[in-house]
Amino acid sequence: QVQLVESGGGLVQPGNSLTLSCAASGRSFSYNYMGWFRQAPGKEREFVAGINWNSVNTVYADSVKGRFTISKDNAKNAVYLKMDILKFEDTAVYYCAADSSVLRENPGVLLADYEYWGQGTQVTVSS
Repeated sequence: QVQLVESGGGLVQPGNSLTLSCAASGRSFSYNYMGWFRQAPGKEREFVAGINWNSVNTVYADSVKGRFTISKDNAKNAVYLKMDILKFEDTAVYYCAADSSVLRENPGVLLADYEYWGQGTQVTVSS
């Protein structure tokens, strides 16, 4: 059974940093793109960042570009999201996602582009 398990969420003050981790099990995602989405209260789940199978190509939502960095470790079957200069509006549940399509040059940016999802980890930015 494929599982994606997020960790690293928590309470952080504005301007500070936080790194999320996502550990995959049940199959290898070395040849697959992976991504992060988030969902704030009362809002729809939205794309945050994606990374292709060999980490050559990354895509970011405009709202996080320049502040967030996605990375992938194929040896550990994991994906990470380093979040810097956090803002109040970054408060959300963050979800890790992966797809079964292989060797794609670019990661997906839509919810429908991803087959597997984690349960989410809460990130709260508050003073």
